[in-house]
Amino acid sequence: MLRNNECITLFSNLLKISIQEEEDAAAYFETEFEKERLEFLSDKVICNTKAAVWAAKVLYYSAQLYVIRENTEKDINDLITVFKGRRDVSEILSADLSLRFLPQIIIALYSTDPEDVLIKMLENILTKFHYSGIGYDLDLKDVNWEKELEDNTYRKLYLERIVEKRDYKLAEIPLINKLLVAEFGMHKDAFWRELKIITEENQ
Repeated sequence: MLRNNECITLFSNLLKISIQEEEDAAAYFETEFEKERLEFLSDKVICNTKAAVWAAKVLYYSAQLYVIRENTEKDINDLITVFKGRRDVSEILSADLSLRFLPQIIIALYSTDPEDVLIKMLENILTKFHYSGIGYDLDLKDVNWEKELEDNTYRKLYLERIVEKRDYKLAEIPLINKLLVAEFGMHKDAFWRELKIITEENQ
């Protein structure tokens, strides 16, 4: 429902996700990944169902915890878990099927209680999977951008989402700015007139 209609059903109690539901979700995300892969035209990146299901659970429980907080403090670390994997392009793009919606939940949590411990937990996840957080203000000062964007497919998708979200903070990182300007070429103003071109003089 969230991916197709941009809405989500929340329940009055936290429901445990069954193994069968995880298996069904894995099959669903494989299908969704194949649909999106048609857009970025790469047969080298395959769906990592483990990452996709983990991200979906994080999203689901985050939304539920936005509504239900009574007696949940003891369970929060079991519900919102850190991904145990290599964090390669396949995992990043598979997790993004769900994590792209996470900033909206964080913003909702923040409007309710800026000191909510869940906010920091979710921001830490997005800092690791920051492709899904483009457009949300994250602390990415420790990212090695040359290494991060060395994969051609991932770099293309990352730049496209920066433009789509009009993320000035990311777009003005010198390496990313250079890549964007090179992509725009002589048509920069048509794509993003307001974007400042970063040179050595104005860094």
